[in-house]
Amino acid sequence: MSSRDTTPDAAAIRTAIYRRMTPDQRCRMATEMSVMTRAIALENIQDRHPEYDEYQVRMALYRLLVGDDLFRRAWPDEGLFAP
Repeated sequence: MSSRDTTPDAAAIRTAIYRRMTPDQRCRMATEMSVMTRAIALENIQDRHPEYDEYQVRMALYRLLVGDDLFRRAWPDEGLFAP
């Protein structure tokens, strides 16, 4: 899989680096990327909705992550905070 903003040479170097990593290193990197992505999403929700408190920002993130149907099943009495 190639990215539109990555040259073939850069993609080959990145792939070689990933292949040299141990499974533990790859897992750690994926976890860090997930944590960073979640933090960015939380910041963006807070920027769009400065009136939300921390709890409401998290609920908006959960709604974004799982979709309305599953969110409603998990938190049936919770308001639908816009992400």
